[in-house]
Amino acid sequence: MSSALNSDIQFLSGVGPKRAALLKTELGIETFNDLLHIYPFRYIDRSRITPIAEVRGDLAYVQIQGTVVSSTLIGPGGSTAMAAGGPIPLRAAKRLSVIVDDGSGRMEMVFFKGIKWNYERLKPGNAFLFFGKPSEWSGRLNIVHPEIDAPLMGGAEAKGTLTGVYPSTEKLKNGGITGKVMCKLQSAALAVCLPDIKENLPDYVLKDNALVPLAYALRNIHFPADHYALEKAVRRLKFEELFFLQLSLLKQKYIHSRGSVGIPVTKVGAAFNSCFNTLPYELTGAQKRVIREIHNDMKSGHQMNRLLQGDVGSGKTMVAVLSALLAVDNGYQACIMAPTEVLAQQHFANISKYLVPTGVRCSLLTGSSTQKERREIHAGLEDGSIGIIVGTHALLEDNVVFRALGLAIIDEQHRFGVDQRAKLWSKGPGIPPHVLVMTATPIPRTLAMTLYGDLDVSVIDELPPGRKPVKTTMISDAKKGAVYNFMEKQIALGRQVFVVYPLIFESEKMDLNNLEMGYEEILRRFPDPAYKVAIVHGQQNADVKNFNMAAFVAGRAQILVSTTVIEVGVDVPNASVMVIESSQRFGLSQLHQLRGRVGRGAEESYCILVHDYKTSAEAKKRLELMCATNDGFEIAEEDMKMRGPGDLEGTQQSGLPIKLAIASLAKDGRMLNEARIYADKVLNADPKLESQANRLLAEELRKGKYNTKDYSKIS
Repeated sequence: MSSALNSDIQFLSGVGPKRAALLKTELGIETFNDLLHIYPFRYIDRSRITPIAEVRGDLAYVQIQGTVVSSTLIGPGGSTAMAAGGPIPLRAAKRLSVIVDDGSGRMEMVFFKGIKWNYERLKPGNAFLFFGKPSEWSGRLNIVHPEIDAPLMGGAEAKGTLTGVYPSTEKLKNGGITGKVMCKLQSAALAVCLPDIKENLPDYVLKDNALVPLAYALRNIHFPADHYALEKAVRRLKFEELFFLQLSLLKQKYIHSRGSVGIPVTKVGAAFNSCFNTLPYELTGAQKRVIREIHNDMKSGHQMNRLLQGDVGSGKTMVAVLSALLAVDNGYQACIMAPTEVLAQQHFANISKYLVPTGVRCSLLTGSSTQKERREIHAGLEDGSIGIIVGTHALLEDNVVFRALGLAIIDEQHRFGVDQRAKLWSKGPGIPPHVLVMTATPIPRTLAMTLYGDLDVSVIDELPPGRKPVKTTMISDAKKGAVYNFMEKQIALGRQVFVVYPLIFESEKMDLNNLEMGYEEILRRFPDPAYKVAIVHGQQNADVKNFNMAAFVAGRAQILVSTTVIEVGVDVPNASVMVIESSQRFGLSQLHQLRGRVGRGAEESYCILVHDYKTSAEAKKRLELMCATNDGFEIAEEDMKMRGPGDLEGTQQSGLPIKLAIASLAKDGRMLNEARIYADKVLNADPKLESQANRLLAEELRKGKYNTKDYSKIS
């Protein structure tokens, strides 16, 4: 990269050390090049002048051209004169009111800052061009702090008709870096850097994909010549970003799949067959397809790295058991790692039932395992007599040694840190084990291609027969009485009820109060001894939490009041009602995960979304979608469109692996697909990008900008 692009941002005309510090902390801009890659997120059309008579308070932005009629300094309390009767002096003025006339009407321009400068500049009788957001105050239209330019003379067109609006913050505005200043800085950076901008895509890539050169794109993304030039610039920059992202991911995958040696799991043996043939139900077509995909990977001679996505209740555990038995039949061991003790215990209980006809020994290792149990488990893993081990982080401890670990299955893998998982990787017999990552969080296809771009993805997109969709309704918290009556009826039928409260980081104290108050209210409405109510939240220690959860799972408590700690995996077939308090505060995917805790038995199940009277239109739209569909993938796609892809689960767990500057996974799915197919084609011809034609691609990837967190491998 040339020296101009690499120059420290403080040396750009109009910046200096103070503004440079602000640009760095607020937008991460350190060099001229960084600045040029901060793109406008929308554009304002400055070509039209609106007559004052047509201005309304609900318009986004308007540009008017008018003559100043009067300019009035206003003091404290709105007075226009001193107590002695003379005019307000400049130093005492709190605001400036300027009345402008364009022949069709009059309008006020208001200034709270820069009063002296604007008072001296906006003299009555002079014409100016004013641009800003109109608003209404005391029945009168005004624009607060408009941008001001010299008037257009003799019907001249407005210069630079499309003006970019850049990301900003309160600190930037207070530091004087307004939208107008940002445009000036971009203009200054382009003037210095344009001659130095080197193309980073080979000619053949530009030609194949009808892309404009990088210099053209950067000039027209900031200062479009017209709408058509802007369109071409946007397409070029988006495609480049998505193409390099996919190229980086697929290159890792190509090198890994071609270079990795995998444990050979070729035969389908007695354990697999005896489990499969004694299942109490027929597997769905989707489950059978996924097991075939997994077996093909495991016998390929290369290491499997596969993501298994399946909506809540789609039968992922059964797929995990049969995959583990493939490893056992070939003389290897399998481990299934879950993020919580409750989930590990549940997996163990379910899996043990399926393993009865196989004779395969299965054990459970968690933080609660006793010393005696641990000694037996460690010995069984080392001598190979334990075929399948289910556990939590306890599986990662150094003294857990396998005789021959052939398959590692990781449930809800985003809950495990990369370093922790690396330990599991090293427990294989010299060759890394096959890896199956499972998630019940439906991930939109575009996001899966980015988060897990170098994994092979399997999807169980069919629910087992007999599973009834959960009936979902939304209700205002003013009608809480009706909800309690419904709960009472369901409990009388022998069912159990979840009541979930939000516990969202920013207002933890307030949320905890709400949870406690809700718990007290439920205790009053459902008193002991006729009812038993358990409570679970993150502030409790593990023993209390496990005791209360176990009471509900065992049916000793009819109601479980909790925070979202029950979001993943808790299986209580007898629970048929899920009440979600303040449901407007949850994201769609999280609501869907919570809803998945009911409807696991044969009974009709219900999810009641309680919202308060202040719920926004957007939040209501989310809740309505929940009532309309039970399809997790449809919900995840909509969630991403509504909230963006950065934080899909409504928790702090799932950021994007890289920050996209211009492309959007929510809106550019088709282009992402195109970019992936094209990246695949490039790598098919030249997997290591060693040819002269691909020199630029290899250079760009070496900069490390597109290195994603490696979500696929455990190391």
